[in-house]
Amino acid sequence: MAEKISPRQFHDSAGVDDWRVIGDGVCAVFRPASFSEGTRFAHAISELASPDIDVRRDSVTVRLINVGEGFYGLTAQDVETAQQISELARKHGLRADPAAVQNIQVCIDALVIPEVLPFWRAVFGYEDRGDCPDDLIDAKRRGPLTYFQQMDAPREQRNRVHFDVWVAHDQAEARVKAALAAGGRLVSDEQAPHWWVLADAEGNEACVCTWQRPE
Repeated sequence: MAEKISPRQFHDSAGVDDWRVIGDGVCAVFRPASFSEGTRFAHAISELASPDIDVRRDSVTVRLINVGEGFYGLTAQDVETAQQISELARKHGLRADPAAVQNIQVCIDALVIPEVLPFWRAVFGYEDRGDCPDDLIDAKRRGPLTYFQQMDAPREQRNRVHFDVWVAHDQAEARVKAALAAGGRLVSDEQAPHWWVLADAEGNEACVCTWQRPE
């Protein structure tokens, strides 16, 4: 396997302006003029690499992630692949839309994680992530990662299932402001810019997350 790298190392690399780290992988969204143009671009990508590609009428989403024994993240090879795909996009006349990048994660709070995790593994049809005993992943790489968060005591007045919305680090504050303007409230920004805890008018919570850590 190529050398493992951090999100900061990826973003410090040249030629990756189209890309954003979200969660453990790196993603770019390109805007074709038509579905057929998008499929041609996806085919061209397939001739140089094997990333996860989602082709829609007005977008081609490309995700780079390494899933191996005890590892779920980025390597130096991903920098080179991202550079090559961006160059290919330019040849096809496609622009990137970093603001469209995001990833959803389901978070389940539990007092005894080993007692509840097997249920969700079975009901979702997921697999253990490998490098983290408290994460489940979709082997088909379509559904959201599910994370189990340790609780210290029962919590009757708050939800125990919430969503983490991973966005590009330079889009997070705008997403938080939009959620607040739409009737949400800020529960905590103690861990920002890694995550902001928000809630809707009835107290249902979601976190807006980035790869960045508080300084």
